[in-house]
Amino acid sequence: MYDFKSYDLIIDARSPREFNEDHIPGAVNLPVVDNAEFAEVGTLHRTDPLAAYQLGARYSLRNIARHIETHLSGVEPKSRILVYCFRGGKRSKVWQDVLETIGYRVERVKGGWKAYRRWVNEQLLVVPANFRYIVVSGPTGCGKTRLLSALQDTGAQVLDLEGLAAHRGSIIGAVPGKLQPTQKLFDSRLLERLSGFDPARPVWLESESKKIGQVQLPEALLAEMRKGQTLAVDAPMPQRVQLLREDYHHFEQDPAALIERLKNLRPLIGGEEFEQWEALAAARMVPELFERLMRNHYDPTYRRSILRNYPEIDASPSVSLQDLSSSGLLPVAQELRERFDRSE
Repeated sequence: MYDFKSYDLIIDARSPREFNEDHIPGAVNLPVVDNAEFAEVGTLHRTDPLAAYQLGARYSLRNIARHIETHLSGVEPKSRILVYCFRGGKRSKVWQDVLETIGYRVERVKGGWKAYRRWVNEQLLVVPANFRYIVVSGPTGCGKTRLLSALQDTGAQVLDLEGLAAHRGSIIGAVPGKLQPTQKLFDSRLLERLSGFDPARPVWLESESKKIGQVQLPEALLAEMRKGQTLAVDAPMPQRVQLLREDYHHFEQDPAALIERLKNLRPLIGGEEFEQWEALAAARMVPELFERLMRNHYDPTYRRSILRNYPEIDASPSVSLQDLSSSGLLPVAQELRERFDRSE
C-alpha cells in the first residue's frame, strides 16, 4: 500500500456517503458526483448507459471545476497528489486526467478504496503483534482514561481506544453530541494510530471488552493485550463518584435518561435493585445513584470480566489514584512512565 503521509494531498473522489463510511486517513472528500447525483446516474445506467455516462460527465466536470476553485488554488505545482475512488476506476481517472493536465504529479490508488480496505484488514491481523502493551485495568470511574491522557502528556505512547471509538465503553457510555464511527472507519483510524508507534517502546491502553459501543476490536489486538503487562488501578469511592458526575454530567441533569439507558439491566440485577435506582433518580440523588450503580453492578461485573480475561490481575503492579484531577495525575503518570518505559 502507499505511504500516505508522503503525499501533500489525498483526494477521495467518491460520494460523501461513501466517504463517511470509511476513507484513507487525511483524505479530503472532493466528490466527482454527490450522493444524489451518484444515485441518479446509477439509476439511469440500468436503462440507458450512454445517457448515464453523459450525465455523469456533466456533473463531474462541473463539480471538479468547483473543487479546483475552492480546494486547489493554494496547492503548490510540485505537490504530490494521490487520488482514489471505489475500485480505482472512472471517478479517480477523471480527477487524475484533469490534475495532470494542470501540471500536478498525480498517482491513483490501484484497486481504489476496496484495495485499501483489504489492506487494512490484512494489516490488523499482524500489526498489533509488533508492540508490547501495558494494560491499565480498574473499576468504573477510577480514572483510567484520565491516567492515559496524563501518560500521553508525559510523552508515553497511548492508544486511546475509547477516543477512537467516540464511546466510553459501557451501556451508558455514549458521548453526547458525538456519533460513533463506522466499523470500517474505526479500523482505519486504529491502524493509522498503531502505525505511528515505535515498536521499541511500550503502548499504554485501557482494558477494553471486545466491543466499545457498536465497534469491535480486532481479535489480534485483543490477543496481544491479554498477553501484555497489566497495571491495576483504583481510587477512593468519593473520587470515583466525582469523576462520574463530571464525565456524565448530562445524566445528572437528566436522571430519567440514565434510567432509560439502564432498563435493559433489570433482568440481570433484579426488580428490587432496579427500583432503588429508579427511586434515587426520581429524587435526583444522582451521586448516590452513581455510587450504588458502581457498588452493586459495575464493580462485580468488571471483576468477573477482568478475571476471565486477565486471570493474573491480582499479582499485577498496582497504583491507587487519590486525586483524579489533571494536576494530581501528572506526577503519577511521570512515575509510571519512568518505571515501565525503560527502553528509551
